[in-house]
Amino acid sequence: MTKRALISVSDKAGIVPFTEQLAEQGVEIISTGGTKRQLEEAGVPVIGIEEVTGFPEMMDGRVKTLHPAIHGGLLAVRDNKEHMSAVRSEEIGLIDFVIVNLYPFQQTIEDPASTFQDAVENIDIGGPSMIRSAAKNHKDVTIIVDSEDYQTVIEDLRMHGEVTDNRKQKLAAKAFRHTAAYDALIAEYMTEHVGEGAPEKLTKTYNLKQTLRYGENPHQMASFYEKPLGSRATISKAEQLHGKELSYNNINDADAALAVIRDFNVPVVAAIKHMNPCGVGVGSDVAQAYEKAYEADPMSIFGGIVASNREIDAEAATMMKEIFLEIIIAPSFSEEAVKILTQKKNLRLLTINMKEYYAGEDRVTTVSGGALIQETDTLSYEDIEVTIPTDRKPSDRELEQMEMAWKVVKHVKSNAIVLAKEDRTIGIGAGQMNRIGAAKIAIEQAGAKAEGSVMASDAFFPMADTVEAAAEAGVRCIIQPGGSKRDQESIDKANEHGIAMVFTGVRHFKH
Repeated sequence: MTKRALISVSDKAGIVPFTEQLAEQGVEIISTGGTKRQLEEAGVPVIGIEEVTGFPEMMDGRVKTLHPAIHGGLLAVRDNKEHMSAVRSEEIGLIDFVIVNLYPFQQTIEDPASTFQDAVENIDIGGPSMIRSAAKNHKDVTIIVDSEDYQTVIEDLRMHGEVTDNRKQKLAAKAFRHTAAYDALIAEYMTEHVGEGAPEKLTKTYNLKQTLRYGENPHQMASFYEKPLGSRATISKAEQLHGKELSYNNINDADAALAVIRDFNVPVVAAIKHMNPCGVGVGSDVAQAYEKAYEADPMSIFGGIVASNREIDAEAATMMKEIFLEIIIAPSFSEEAVKILTQKKNLRLLTINMKEYYAGEDRVTTVSGGALIQETDTLSYEDIEVTIPTDRKPSDRELEQMEMAWKVVKHVKSNAIVLAKEDRTIGIGAGQMNRIGAAKIAIEQAGAKAEGSVMASDAFFPMADTVEAAAEAGVRCIIQPGGSKRDQESIDKANEHGIAMVFTGVRHFKH
């Protein structure tokens, strides 16, 4: 019996040579719409879908393959006598191959000029139905949704005269992933369109960007996936100019570095180690900002990741080249900077579109048996109204330093304390089980530089001990959320030592 293939693709890459090779294997071709026209123009013999169904395409192509003559030919189990009897009595022709991909829904909604109605019109109905029918009956039907699989199918036909069972199963699994991802993207778009904040079903889809050598540790497998519609101002959309392949830890740290520099409008450099800032500096240019970030903690920056919100020029590149860094991230690199930095074979250079507005996206954290979803913490200093409960008020310069420290502490694992002075961090206490512990680490790191510095805390002080430690170290100003039942104790202690304290009313826990 002559085998038949139904072909209807929006992505027509490679479809003509593949169909020609199918025809060479004696496969009869059925096709629709634009695919049929392209195959006819290439000289491939094609049967129109209306010749199979006995009905013309209608309703602007919405109805063409939703017909028993199609789905009967796909779903009939060849070794089921009842099925085959129905096929013969209803004169349904079997279909052995389905080559289908779907209306370009993603490309449509990516276009800023597209409307909601444009999106709706690009929701494919017949395509997913055919794919699912073929994939369900994969024992008898070969389903192909990806042009990358064309050649392997032809090789099977040439070597075995048919597609192997193992290949059919793999193609069916891919087909279900294909339709699931397509539906997930539509569901996400529609959910956002109607403003549903916490839907009863959560559907997310990601595309494989990179299979990683391993995860956090060599004994853990890992992969890197990207959101189909993610912002270009993200690590997943970064362009790598130089260096070896990114690792799992590199990607996590790079994302953390990017999060820090997004909060600054002035030239800034952030150095990251194990997803915590180890040094942040601002300056009149990127070289000055890097120098301050380096001086903040010359030990921890070694082997770290550096990110800047300005182009890396030759001066900055020359300074960065002096130590071992894993990655440098920037909007761009000058030609001179590239020449300097590419002398280090393994140093990764990443460019990211910093001009595109990043509104944040839901953060998905898996837990055993489920997931936690929350908005990204994009609250900026400009979004808050500070109050000053202490007798001493900070100077304008002190307020500038507190703003910088507050922007940094937001990105430090809780409990977090940051000390800053002269446009750079000088001490960072991260991830401690109590606040005074984080403060002691930051103060110890700052040493004598703590004299005249400012302190930022990601959450309120449950008691006055942190203020006491700050005073002993010479801290002159503190910025913290406030809101503790014992705030007055901290205020009194600050007044006792002549410390200016600012309340933001906002905490920045980061777990």
